[in-house]
Amino acid sequence: MRHIHSSRLRALLFTLFLSGLTILAACGSLFDNPRNILEEGEELSGGQVTVFNTTRNAFGHPAPGLSREDGLNFFVGNSFFNQNWVTAPASTTARDGVGPLFNTRSCAGCHAFDGRGRAPNKPGELGTGFLIRLSVPGAGPNDGPLPEATYGGQFQDQAILDVPDEGQIKITYTEINGAFADGTAYTLRKPDYELVDLQYGPLDPETLISPRVAPQIIGLGLLEAIREEDILARADPNDSDGDGISGRPNTVWDVQSQSQTLGRFGWKANQPNLAQQTAGAFLGDMGITTSLFPDQNCTDAQTACQEARDGGKPEIIDDDFDKVVLYASTLAVPGRRDWDSDIVLRGKRLFAETGCTACHAPLFETGEHPRFPALSNQTIRPYTDLLLHDMGPELTDGRPDFQASGSEWRTPPLWGIGLFETVNGHTTYLHDGRARNLMEAVLWHGGEAEVTKQKVLQLDERERDALIAFLESL
Repeated sequence: MRHIHSSRLRALLFTLFLSGLTILAACGSLFDNPRNILEEGEELSGGQVTVFNTTRNAFGHPAPGLSREDGLNFFVGNSFFNQNWVTAPASTTARDGVGPLFNTRSCAGCHAFDGRGRAPNKPGELGTGFLIRLSVPGAGPNDGPLPEATYGGQFQDQAILDVPDEGQIKITYTEINGAFADGTAYTLRKPDYELVDLQYGPLDPETLISPRVAPQIIGLGLLEAIREEDILARADPNDSDGDGISGRPNTVWDVQSQSQTLGRFGWKANQPNLAQQTAGAFLGDMGITTSLFPDQNCTDAQTACQEARDGGKPEIIDDDFDKVVLYASTLAVPGRRDWDSDIVLRGKRLFAETGCTACHAPLFETGEHPRFPALSNQTIRPYTDLLLHDMGPELTDGRPDFQASGSEWRTPPLWGIGLFETVNGHTTYLHDGRARNLMEAVLWHGGEAEVTKQKVLQLDERERDALIAFLESL
């Protein structure tokens, strides 16, 4: 018999499992006896490198099994991740060079406690892990977005002394009313974004903007260790199977290899690996140069930015940068809570039955991680396929990003979402934080997820509670 790769065998078994769900659900036995779908080890979201912690520091632990040297470097990387960078020149030469234009002074300024950012809550408040990407129609370098000429590819609302910031972000919300099939009312809030107090003149009238909230950063090394062929095996760009789901990969530019490759990270899967994702955040969010991105992001119109002192070339040396990448790669995934309770298991069934698993794939097996053996050959449950999906007109930003269209977004991993309130003190979801709770996030789904949303709208209160209980257990 032809050998079947273990990850593909798991995918086949899971497909058979979902088929069994449909048969069982028809006679109602599954809802009455939910323990029939309890899986061995499903509480181990990160496989054998899962940690169990439900405190505010739930996202801040190193993956078990790191070497002694990597374990020590994890905490050095943690220091660079959390401490603020300062204006150059300064006596703290290892941490000077922030800006001249920036959104935050530290990685933790966006990812507090290694968790999720949020949009500003009131006028005049700076974002806490929130930013606006900019571009104009057309392809930029290497088929990526074409930056706006005056303000560049990212809007920066902070700056060092004697350099004007770019302006401020204004968000207003419109309430949208709706109701479930049983008559229970709900409201959604639709955001409108405006860039005001512009310091360098008007934006190009064709400027495209994309709001982004910083996601949780747990398990990133595990996602990087998933085999490319296993991601591509789930892609169905032409919806050949006719199920309405046409996930497709993004193809992006790898700076180090100088080639096009699979995108895995970012809201539109626009970064190929963690090193480039991290270097992009250093430059775009903090104005810190690296060997990957050695030039400041000042446009021709921003002369004060161009003339400002820097903190060296590059501003974070390779060894320190490498430790930050190590830190981001090896943050452990917390295990699930109440995974074996009846209400959570009922919600798990509904999650599959309504079609959520078509994009939020529960199961992957990692391959060989080239640097951290502890992350290799792990059975993980990230609830993502790392592919792009059209989410419909309500969630579109209208801004292409490499191969991603304006309405396409990468399926975000769901592991850890039940701990956001504990870790970060809020429950806002989606790429721009518009959803104030998990059910609102579900109800914003459209496009390829429209059928799933309509099924959710038909659920009664008991079923809705079970679905949310399942999501909160992740």
